[in-house]
Amino acid sequence: MSKTLKVAGINFDHMHMGDLLRRVHEHPQAEIVGVCDEKAERMQNAISAFALPPERVFTDYRACLEKTRPDLVILCPATAEHGLWTRRVAEFDVNIVVEKPFAASLAEADEMIAAQRATGKLLAINWPTRWSACYITTKRLIDEGVIGDVLNVHHYGGNRGPLYHRADKVAYEPTAEEKRASWFYNKDKGGGSLLDYAGYGATLGTWFQSGRAPLEVTCTMDVPEGLEVDEHSVTVCRYAHGLSTIQTRWGTFSDPWILQPQPKCGFVICGTRGTISAYDYATHLRLQSVERPEGFEVPVDAVRAPFQDPIQYLLSVLEGGELERGPLHPEIARIGQQIVDSAALSAREKRTVPLLRS
Repeated sequence: MSKTLKVAGINFDHMHMGDLLRRVHEHPQAEIVGVCDEKAERMQNAISAFALPPERVFTDYRACLEKTRPDLVILCPATAEHGLWTRRVAEFDVNIVVEKPFAASLAEADEMIAAQRATGKLLAINWPTRWSACYITTKRLIDEGVIGDVLNVHHYGGNRGPLYHRADKVAYEPTAEEKRASWFYNKDKGGGSLLDYAGYGATLGTWFQSGRAPLEVTCTMDVPEGLEVDEHSVTVCRYAHGLSTIQTRWGTFSDPWILQPQPKCGFVICGTRGTISAYDYATHLRLQSVERPEGFEVPVDAVRAPFQDPIQYLLSVLEGGELERGPLHPEIARIGQQIVDSAALSAREKRTVPLLRS
């Protein structure tokens, strides 16, 4: 890279802000020039962790953007406010990466795309598992034709719950009061396991399917008594070539980054000539092939720059690279949003629905 890129982090609703800022802090040619949240106390961990001076800390996003003039803004608002914050920041003609999911609705996602298209700047949606060696390896094997044409993609995703960990996956035990107060459990803020996790299966699944979209979607969900949002959902997508499934779960027996629960969190992909099972944080994939139907293990690839993390990758794009047609690209992420919106509609109306187009 030819210069140091300036990065600002705005809105700390989602704990992943700390993870992304750490990537900036550790990158030799990136600099945190500003952090901003209306609630100053939510920035304290980041301020301490990255030794940020007072002049780089803001509670007014306009002041932050006007004074720091960043090359890239990281946004981590509540899901239902992704559109609002993207439109706000787009006014400053700056590149934006939004932490997953894309949005709370397809209409909101389209508003985000339009806002950034008008500026000519980058819009990217970060899905943390995109940078996992096991899924990078899975995509390579699919593209090399190892399992033939993809027929079915099955995803199981989740964790003990969104409040059971903080930035850098630090374990935490939330109180009942914290749970009630959290936006994750607020329907109007875009809470619920479906909106939190279905996008992983839908978006990475679309990547594994080379951009193909389903014809129709069926979903059911469980909303525990006393909650506004679901903690468990099951979605079936019917494609022209077969069925795929997406299951989301808050309340797994263990967090997959510590101990894989059962069912394991990850993907099982079936093709015309073989299958792949790829699970979160795995060091090996399990393959079956026509030649070796008994199955065998394949070590995951050693991931090299610029595909080791989202900040590294996006900075390489801003230096003249091209945003790949993968999970971060609005085109692929939009198909994922179509699936999630269709699933939500199906669950509400208790029927199978055609894939929503707008």
